[in-house]
Amino acid sequence: MHIITKKRIREFSAQHPDAKMPLTIWYHLLSKTTVGSFAELKALFRSVDQVGTLAVFNIGGNKYRLIAAVHYNRKIVYIRHILTHAEYDRNKWRA
Repeated sequence: MHIITKKRIREFSAQHPDAKMPLTIWYHLLSKTTVGSFAELKALFRSVDQVGTLAVFNIGGNKYRLIAAVHYNRKIVYIRHILTHAEYDRNKWRA
């Protein structure tokens, strides 16, 4: 899968250094794989959920949330937000 944009991972990791390793693992695992459906994505990442049209990944032992738009047909993943669990719970990302 082609992931857009790695810059969000770098920026978030700079603010939350303990998120760097789990985000790097997520990035490498997904970028080396092709998934054609949410079921295949769920088989790869058991902690991913579908929220509307977005995929929400639990990162770092449920400490962080990575929200992405996954376009299975084009093999592209757009990182929309990376948030702490508390930021995610405020639901401002849905606006």
